[in-house]
Amino acid sequence: MFMKTLYTILASVVLVCAIQTTSFAQSTDITETFKKHFNETVQVVHETEDADEKRAILNQSFNKMITAIDRIESRASLSEDEIASLNTYKAGLTDKLSELNGLDGFDEIMDEDLNDFSNFSQDFIEQANRTITIGVGTALLILIILLLI
Repeated sequence: MFMKTLYTILASVVLVCAIQTTSFAQSTDITETFKKHFNETVQVVHETEDADEKRAILNQSFNKMITAIDRIESRASLSEDEIASLNTYKAGLTDKLSELNGLDGFDEIMDEDLNDFSNFSQDFIEQANRTITIGVGTALLILIILLLI
């Protein structure tokens, strides 16, 4: 009888903890995910000596984030405000990608300036006055996309 009561109490405690954790984890900030991803990119750029490789790393990182945003928009049910925030964020990333490669009226970033450009881009992402809150399922989708692409 005592063991049965103990198991019931233990199961109840686990259930309460699971419900509480779920209630706190209903949303996450996508910009924090992108900040962490780009911080890692900047570290790799600074550790790399070859300018072509640095440019490729930055291109890949910007493209991953843009692709993640595209997939989020197509797969998640977002409000109009969330879609507008994502589009603004995506436009900023697209501008950085164009600036890196000298597209859309931008001058191409010189090889010797790639470390500074990565820092500048990191500052842009860090200081972006946008907070895009999304569901946990969508946040997991973003992490998977960033890891797989």
